[in-house]
Amino acid sequence: MNAAAAAPGAADERRLIGRHAATVLVGQLAVMAFGTTDAIVAGRYAEGALAALSVGSAIFISVYASLMGGLQALLPVWAELHGARRGSEIGASVRQSLYLCGVAIVVGMVLLLFPATVLRWTQVPEAMRAEVEAYLHVLAFALAPALLFRLFSTLCQGLGQPKRVTWLQLGALVLKLPLSIWFAFGGLGLPAMGLVGCGWATLVVNYATLLAALWLLRSQPDFRAYRFWRRIEAPDWRQLRQFIRLGVPAGLAVGVEVTSFTLMALFIARQGVTAAAAHQIAANLTAVAYMVPLSLALATSARVSYWLGAGQSALARQACRRGAELTAALALLFALLMVSLRWRLPGLYNDNPAVVALGATLLLATAVYHLADAAQTLCVFLLRCYRVTVMPLVLYCTLLWGVGLGGSYLLAYRGIGPWPAMHSPLAFWLMSALALWLTAILFVALLVSTLRRQR
Repeated sequence: MNAAAAAPGAADERRLIGRHAATVLVGQLAVMAFGTTDAIVAGRYAEGALAALSVGSAIFISVYASLMGGLQALLPVWAELHGARRGSEIGASVRQSLYLCGVAIVVGMVLLLFPATVLRWTQVPEAMRAEVEAYLHVLAFALAPALLFRLFSTLCQGLGQPKRVTWLQLGALVLKLPLSIWFAFGGLGLPAMGLVGCGWATLVVNYATLLAALWLLRSQPDFRAYRFWRRIEAPDWRQLRQFIRLGVPAGLAVGVEVTSFTLMALFIARQGVTAAAAHQIAANLTAVAYMVPLSLALATSARVSYWLGAGQSALARQACRRGAELTAALALLFALLMVSLRWRLPGLYNDNPAVVALGATLLLATAVYHLADAAQTLCVFLLRCYRVTVMPLVLYCTLLWGVGLGGSYLLAYRGIGPWPAMHSPLAFWLMSALALWLTAILFVALLVSTLRRQR
């Protein structure tokens, strides 16, 4: 990160974080547009395809995000090396991370190639299962380039160079849009493949993006100093243990967070096509909004780790404060947009009045959900900078699975105390929002306690 040696003022730090986050956000929104594109294409192809996408994407995101979280947790390692001016060690560290990435790819592919058990356990309707499984089988082979590119992305963010990643993600979106439409609806001698066609488009784009990233690593002068292209060394277990201590709890925590969110789609699927389609709209819009606090969390944690590596703990705390201010302001803005546009946004996905009406109701709950989501996202990234990873995992398991997912299921299908069963996706969003608010409050307290101990 090209920070000056002199201590920056509060406004300067805020601008640095904001500029880094804005660059990351553009790329993240381009990636999210993959899902939005598929949702719109599938919804226009057939309402059943949109419902199947809701289930298939829930499973894929659960697997991919968990594995991605483990790799993304390495950002503080590389940012600290950069802040400490130990650039010669970064290349070897990146090569060692390939071992961790290889294990993640194998685990992820096995889970995506054999999803039948999960589909049966969540009672996804039989009519939906064949299309969901075919979609996931294609995405299984798109996982390797996706995770390898995520490693490249994490490296660039740790070095304070997110622009290259963003340009590649924008280029990927330009390629993804026409391919999804072409593969789904057919044409030019290609048969219509529906939802599976969207999966094939993702596979092609993922490999193209990875090849472009490898070319940049090989050709750009500023990357040569890190000597990435040396022969990979034997496993360095000391370094791998450090990666595992960071990556495994972080990956599991992301897995709990994401599955508490995405398993909703599987439990909601039994309520029928209208409920599944409306939930997919709300989930997609919430995921798009989540990219803002995620980008700020990545940018802020990169700055915090940079200053910790440079031995400047006071400046690290200042970066925490500036990131928190930006996150709070933008979270409130996006929550207000969800409420004010709740009738217009669902209509972009589907023209069924029942789906639009239910989607508008769900967006009221997602606005509340997003405020807590933004706070807890920033906190968990900052806690990783200070190597606090186990307690967030414990809190996620207890609150997001216990209160959120478990409470949602009870409220939706059995009732809780004086409240009868709702048999609506709204039950899942209400209980998940409650669980996330409890999580955010405890994470803020944990972060404040951690920062005080660092003084």
